[in-house]
Amino acid sequence: MARKLKSDRVLFTTILFLVCVSVVMVYSASAMLADQRFQQPYLFLGKQVLWIVLGLAILSIAMQVDYRRYRNNTVVWGMLGFVTLMLVAVLFSTPINGTRRWFGLGGLGIQPSELAKLACILFTALTLERRMHKINEISYSLLPIGLVVGVLSTLIYLQPDFGTLLSLVLVVAVMVIAAGLQWRYIVGGLVVLVPTAYLLLMSAPYRRARITAFLDPWADQFGDGFQLIQSLIAVGTGGVFGRGLMAGVQKLFYLPEPHTDFIYAVIAEELGLIGATVILICFLVIAWRGLRIAIRAPDRFSSFVALGVTAMITLQAFINISVALGLLPTKGIPLPLISAGGSSLLITLLGLGILLNISQHETVEG
Repeated sequence: MARKLKSDRVLFTTILFLVCVSVVMVYSASAMLADQRFQQPYLFLGKQVLWIVLGLAILSIAMQVDYRRYRNNTVVWGMLGFVTLMLVAVLFSTPINGTRRWFGLGGLGIQPSELAKLACILFTALTLERRMHKINEISYSLLPIGLVVGVLSTLIYLQPDFGTLLSLVLVVAVMVIAAGLQWRYIVGGLVVLVPTAYLLLMSAPYRRARITAFLDPWADQFGDGFQLIQSLIAVGTGGVFGRGLMAGVQKLFYLPEPHTDFIYAVIAEELGLIGATVILICFLVIAWRGLRIAIRAPDRFSSFVALGVTAMITLQAFINISVALGLLPTKGIPLPLISAGGSSLLITLLGLGILLNISQHETVEG
C-alpha cells in the first residue's frame, strides 16, 4: 500500500541543502562578473533564485503526482514528440557562442535537450518493463530504444552539444545494463561506441583542442589550456579550509564562467577541501538514496525510472567535478542543483520530484 506524504526525508533534505548552496555560491561566483559586464551585481543571483523558486514548485507538484500516470504510451510518446519538435526548432534559433541550444524566453534560456534526457528515461523504463524478459533479443527489446535514443542524440549533436549527448547515452546504457543485458552485447556495444565517440570528438577542431589541452594544458596556457589551469589553481589554493566565502581570486576574470561549468572550482577555493568534500558527499547521498528507492520500488517501471533519474544526476555531477579537477577534458556540463542555469535545474528538480514520489510507494519499510 502506498505510504502517502512520506517521501525520502534524507534525499529531500539533501536536495534543499544543495539548492541553498547554489544561491550562495552563484552569487559569490558571479557578482563581480555581473557588475563588470552588466552593472548589475545581483543579476545572476536574481535569475537563479527565480529558477529555484519555480523548480521547487515543480518538485512539490511532481512529488504529489502518482508516478503511474507516466506509465502509459500517450504520456511517454507525447513527451517524446514534443521534445523532438523542440530539438528540431532550436536548430533554427539564433546561435549563441556558435551553438543553437536555447530558446530565449523573457531574458531566460530554455534548453530542450535537458527535457530530452527525462523523456528518454521514461521511454526506456516503459520499454524495459514490457520487454526485459527478452532483453537479449536485440530487435525486440533494444532496437526501439536504440532508434529513439539515436534520433534524439543526432538532433542534440547537430546543436552541437556533445556533453548532453554523452549524458543521455550513458544514462540509457546504465538502465539497459541493469535490465540484464548479456556481457557479449555490452562488449559489442563498446566496440562500436568507443570508435564512434572518438570520431565525433575529433571531427571538430575545438573538441580536438580540448583533448590536447587536457593532456598537456601548459603547452597552451593562455589559450586552450587556460580554463583547466585556472580551475586547478582555484582548487589547489583553497587548501583544507579555503580562502573564505566571497574571498576567491580565480573567479575574478581568471576562471571563465565561474558560476556555471566551473562553480565546483570556486567552491573548492573558497570553502576548501572540507567544503568540496561536503558537496561530493551530498551527491553520493543522492546516489545512495536513489539506488535504495530503485531497489525498493513496487514495480519494474518505477525501479527503472528511479535508476535513470539517479544516474542522470550523479553521472552529470561526476563529469562536472572531474572536469574541474582535471580528470576529464573540459566540457560544458553544469553541476546539478548548484550551477547557474534554468533548464538543467528545472529538469533535475522535476526528475527528483518523480523520484521522491516513487519513494512514497516503497515496498520495504525502514
